[in-house]
Amino acid sequence: MNKDTQEYNDLLSAEDKAISDLLAKEINRNLPEAENKIWHRHPVWFLNGNPIVGYSKLKNCVRLLFWSGQSFEEDGLQVEGSFKAAEVRYTSVEQVNKKDLKRWLEKSKVIQWDYKNIVKRKGVLERLI
Repeated sequence: MNKDTQEYNDLLSAEDKAISDLLAKEINRNLPEAENKIWHRHPVWFLNGNPIVGYSKLKNCVRLLFWSGQSFEEDGLQVEGSFKAAEVRYTSVEQVNKKDLKRWLEKSKVIQWDYKNIVKRKGVLERLI
């Protein structure tokens, strides 16, 4: 696991750390080609500079966010924000369904919107894949 991501996880409560460690492990396993770094103070994975997936500690949960997740057409993901992101929130490690997570991560490789260039395009998203 990326050193900075591990440091992020280590600062969390025991339950939130367990969730975050599991998410990082599964993301790294299923997206081995992705670059992982702390971005806007949270662990995020990128493919070719484009943010794909990340997680963050919210007040009462850990939120897993897929930047292009609305296009996955998955019932387990909820709309987040005004672009194409979708999320799922966890309060216990038992809620993380590895089968669903693997499927979402596979979709994140083939369904992408170009967040890397959103500022250059003045807030307009274009589909990459």
